[in-house]
Formats: sequence, structure tokens, C-alpha cells
Amino acid sequence: MTQNEELIRHFYISFQNKDIKAMQDCYADSATFSDPVFTNLNAKQVRSMWAMLIKSGKDMRIEFKNISGNEQVVSAEWDAYYTFSATGNMVVNRIKASFLIENGKITKHTDHFNFYIWAKQALGFTGLLLGWTTFLRNKISTKAKGNLETFMASSKTN
Repeated sequence: MTQNEELIRHFYISFQNKDIKAMQDCYADSATFSDPVFTNLNAKQVRSMWAMLIKSGKDMRIEFKNISGNEQVVSAEWDAYYTFSATGNMVVNRIKASFLIENGKITKHTDHFNFYIWAKQALGFTGLLLGWTTFLRNKISTKAKGNLETFMASSKTN
């Protein structure tokens, strides 16, 4: 296993153990993150996103596999199992991740998943009807980013 593959393995083991600091330490200060919901996050935001998701996802568990890469790029697959708090629905989100790594730190992290499949699980009938629309994706993304901003603001005061 290469050093970069080991970094990503460490990242996901830290995630499984809900070790927020260890996850955050995997990112460079200039890191970026994007997925279908959280787009174009900077390093501070992505570090806070993981803290928020772990702290709010009481029943969340993850599994990971197929970590492979080279001197710069690593890919992995991971599955998240959790209850979507807004509806109480169980979600199994299957994600393909790609990472750019420089000097032993993640500089770019992109997660890909099928938003429509996620929306059907998380939102039920609404997701079935509207999960394929840009309208719903934008609404979910705006709400998620608002939650992140609120979390970051409250973390400053604690």
C-alpha cells in the first residue's frame, strides 16, 4: 500500500471511529471538497462539515473498500448508513471518492453519488417525485450549507 493509499485508509478508519480531529488532520490548509450536496467547500468548511456530520449522525456507520492510487491521486469507495434526521428515513449512500494528495495531505476531495437514489431514500415520496430535479438538489444543498454555517458559528462560541 502506498503512503497516499495509507493516508486515505487512515482517513476512513478515523471516520469509522468518529475521530474528528484525525480526519481533519488529513486535509491540507488549502484543501477543497465537493459532492452533490456540499459543493466547493474550503478546508475550514470541510473540516467543520465532518465534525457536524459525525456529531449529528448518532447512528451513522461507514464501510470503505477499493482504495487505490499513486503519487498524486487516490480513489476509494465508501458506504454511509444513517438515519436522515429531517424525515427519520434510513439511508444507504454508496459513494465513489477521489482525492488529490500533495505532501502527505488531501488537497482536493470529491465524492460522487447518485443524488436521485439518495433523495428517494432520505425524502421518501418527495424524493421519488422530485429527486431528479435541479430544484430539489439546490434546495437540499442550500439547507445543508445553511446548517454548516450555523454549526460553524456555534462552534466559535463554544
